[in-house]
Amino acid sequence: MHDSLYFDEQHLAVRETVRAFARDEVAPVAAKFDALAEFPWQNIKRMGELGFLGVPWPEELGGAGLDILSYVMVIHELAKADASHGLTVSAHTTLGTSPIVNFGTREQRERYVPLLASGRVMGGFGLTEESAGSDAAGTRTRAIRKGDRYVINGSKRFITHAGVGEVFVITAVTDPSKGTHGISSFILTKHNEEIEKARPWGIGHDDSLPAMPGFSTGRKEDKLGWRASDTRELIMVDVEVPVEQRLGEEGAGFVNFMKTLDAGRIGIGALSLGIAEGAFEQALRYSTVRKQFGQAISEFQGVQFQLSDMATEIEAGRHLVYHAAWLAQRGEPYGKAAAMAKLFCSELAMRTTIKAIQVHGGYGYTKEYPVERMMRDAKICEIGEGTSEVQRMVIARHLLKELAG
Repeated sequence: MHDSLYFDEQHLAVRETVRAFARDEVAPVAAKFDALAEFPWQNIKRMGELGFLGVPWPEELGGAGLDILSYVMVIHELAKADASHGLTVSAHTTLGTSPIVNFGTREQRERYVPLLASGRVMGGFGLTEESAGSDAAGTRTRAIRKGDRYVINGSKRFITHAGVGEVFVITAVTDPSKGTHGISSFILTKHNEEIEKARPWGIGHDDSLPAMPGFSTGRKEDKLGWRASDTRELIMVDVEVPVEQRLGEEGAGFVNFMKTLDAGRIGIGALSLGIAEGAFEQALRYSTVRKQFGQAISEFQGVQFQLSDMATEIEAGRHLVYHAAWLAQRGEPYGKAAAMAKLFCSELAMRTTIKAIQVHGGYGYTKEYPVERMMRDAKICEIGEGTSEVQRMVIARHLLKELAG
């Protein structure tokens, strides 16, 4: 992809900064954090200092004041070295912070966004439930209005940053008779479960955020991939939430989180693209140093065909991701483009990592090389933020709507 098509000088400068960080500080520790399934607090601190955790937010709210293309680029470049680091940026920014930026009051934005954008505390988004995954409208968590507060009961599954985060946007049913129009969203706060691990780096907790009684974290998931990303259950038992903590109008929760997921799809598209590209780069390099039958395996046509296919599909994926980001940047409709980018790149990540392991042969199946981790990290990209099946439904809906005019 020709850089000048989407990027200006500032974008390229951002890319160099992220690449250097990914190369020098992420790649050397990625295997360790994956093996331990630990959240990389030291790198989170650095990512906050470099502005990676508030890329698209205005400077007056503590952000870096950059654009959507820069944000997508940060996720893409980090994911080449490690998907968990890229996912942390994506989930924290799009899911944890953007609903407050986009739908919050001035007071809510000024209260929470600077803490999140600076990386002082981590944020998350409580949508998925035991029986409400692809069927987000099947939300069971209830919020009952009692005077100047809501009382919330329910639980959320597979929530990124549930343990390490302190600020959460949660969806709950306020009026069961109205279906999707009876779902509202709220800002809830709790303490980081890993305060002791985060404390040496001076991040992860802010004394101004109260731990709401009854709002707690369930067990940590033991996952196939994204292991250095924190995923747990969130539990709400009679959590009293002041009315001013409601995010947006009552009943606007579903519409708002659908918009949030549209934007999140570009992020997961970029993450998937990064995984694919990282695996391809590993395979390409390895093919030039690995010798069989007296020559580098890159000399064999069978290997060359694999590399050519990977490179071609990655180029296509790049255009899909950055085109969707470009549309979002210009304020144009991007729902279909985001779903296409997410669908194509998540499946591309899976195909490419499998091919990269094949190029590595037996070594690809060992922990000695990063391609096995990349393959494990790729699979969830076809599931999270809307499965491949859901993306196909979204795309088809757009196609039929366009046909009907």
